Amino acid sequence: MRLMAGTRPDRPLTLAEHLAVHGALPRTGRGLVDEVETSGLTGRGGAGYPLAGKMRTVQSQSRLRGRPVVVVNAAESEPAAVKDASLVTRAPHLVLDGAAACARAVGAREVVVWVHRGGQGAEQAVETAAFERLSVGLDTVRVEVVAGPDRYVSGEASAIVRHLSGGPAMPSATAYRTAERGVRGRPTLLANAETFAHAGLVARHGAAWFRSVGPPDEPGTMLATVRGGVVRPGVVEVPLGAPLVEALEACGGLCTPVSALLVGGYGGSWLSWDAARTATLARASLAARGADLGTGLLLALPADRCALAEAERLVGWLAAESAGQCGPCLNGLPAMAADLTAMVTGDGSALSRLDRRASLVAGRGACHHPDGAVRLVRSTLDVFRAHVEQHLRAGRCRDLDCSPVAPLPAHTAVAGAESWR
Repeated sequence: MRLMAGTRPDRPLTLAEHLAVHGALPRTGRGLVDEVETSGLTGRGGAGYPLAGKMRTVQSQSRLRGRPVVVVNAAESEPAAVKDASLVTRAPHLVLDGAAACARAVGAREVVVWVHRGGQGAEQAVETAAFERLSVGLDTVRVEVVAGPDRYVSGEASAIVRHLSGGPAMPSATAYRTAERGVRGRPTLLANAETFAHAGLVARHGAAWFRSVGPPDEPGTMLATVRGGVVRPGVVEVPLGAPLVEALEACGGLCTPVSALLVGGYGGSWLSWDAARTATLARASLAARGADLGTGLLLALPADRCALAEAERLVGWLAAESAGQCGPCLNGLPAMAADLTAMVTGDGSALSRLDRRASLVAGRGACHHPDGAVRLVRSTLDVFRAHVEQHLRAGRCRDLDCSPVAPLPAHTAVAGAESWR
């Protein structure tokens, strides 16, 4: 165990406890970029982009656009994934270590930690940790905690930048990458909390230590949120490249027969259980099976539950969480949700409509939000095609009367303008 070493289930580690576990953070400078590059550390928030690549872009752009900003995305918009929340509420100093070290490397003096309002104690944990560090003069950077709207797409990079620049926390279609032109037009190093925590360990132990776990092309460990039909749902730390089922075994294994795993979040993909049993926690392995690590969610669907009913609930929620800024979100997602509702109530004609709409929506949104909904729909229809066809002949789904396996927040109404501030 690396990231979660020495952590407690009931409260964050204090600074003294953190230092007892990890030791003092070396005073690294710009040379950290080379070490991060050698380590092979990639983002743990979705796209898996090399952190060193972002850092070099920020460094080069600072000559043109001013002093950089470092932004830690600790706002998990994914309702089922709590790995970053678990990290910042149990090991906030490790996250701040990585953010401070990266800030020094790129020449930033400001670190912003982005959280959702009311999000599982994250805001208080980070603020307390930042005050502890300030009181002993540990950091030379200023740490600010900003709580943004509790909306799904408000955790997207351009939405965070837009809000921190004075606008609504809604995604924007911009020609610039965040590392080039981010908060207030300045180059911005933005990554999720887990990525910065790994950077804090690389700064301490070096690239060779980091690469000692995991495959050469994808080294290190990852945090995964495991839910559904397992004995002890929760957050686990596993080596990248390990068998996918190792994450389930770390949660006590299966407690019921399962038919599939939802991998990567609510905008992710279903894997049949046969495919999941042979997959590894590596991008190439999952890509070959039409999936991606995404938000690090692994949700085991019990064999007696209906994937179509789960997809109907999820796509309905994703449609309501849209920013409504483009046609695919404003019109396409609600129409896809309506098709799924028709299907789970026995309307066989909705299947062809849903296939057609998914093709029209994919790749046409102002951000990737509608693409995630399409990915979920297509994997549902592919992995469960026989079940879907049988379902349409049988009529209304009995699972509509059951609690969902995939948890959803209480708010499902389309957000008004005030919800994005």
